[in-house]
This record gives sequence, structure tokens and C-alpha cells, in this order.
Amino acid sequence: MAAAPFHDRPGVIWMNGEFVPWTDAKVHVLSHGLHYGSGVFEGERAYGGEIFKLREHTERLHHSAEILGFEIPWSVEEIDRVSNELLVRQGHEDAYVRPIAWRGSE
Repeated sequence: MAAAPFHDRPGVIWMNGEFVPWTDAKVHVLSHGLHYGSGVFEGERAYGGEIFKLREHTERLHHSAEILGFEIPWSVEEIDRVSNELLVRQGHEDAYVRPIAWRGSE
């Protein structure tokens, strides 16, 4: 059985510092992250509207970016706030959250 398509879903994604409609979240084909795999991510679970060990996940995301030699332009506090806001905007209490950061068009 094929998985549900990801290209056309309701809701929002936080991208480049703002919430954008799901269908408008696009990455350029020449993105450094796409060509060289220079990206980092975390896999987070939310239970009852709370992301489990959120601060630890976000700190690790920042540290992983440092190891790859790039800086995430949003603070740990900002990413935590946005992650929680995303759950509310999407109407989810129990969810999987996957923050991703990558080099841009360098």
C-alpha cells in the first residue's frame, strides 16, 4: 500500500523563521543540504500536547549543526517556542515533530 502523499496536506510548516502553508514550503533543487547531505534533524514525540525532552532535543540539534560547521540562526528558546506553537496550530496533542536544519545555497 502506498503512503499518503506529502505534497498536498493541510496545515503549516515553520520555515525560514515564519509559518507558511504546507504547500508553499519548498527547497530549491540546488540547495547545499540536498546536494551534500549537510543537514541535521531531531525526532521528537509529543504526548498530551507536550514534546518529550524538548530542550534536550533542540540543544542537540544546535550542537549537531555546529559539528557540521553551520549555525542555526534561531535560538534554542525560539525553536522550543515555535515547536510548541506548531502543535497548537496543527491541533495535535500526540504527534511526531521533526525539526530539520540545513545549509542554504552556499
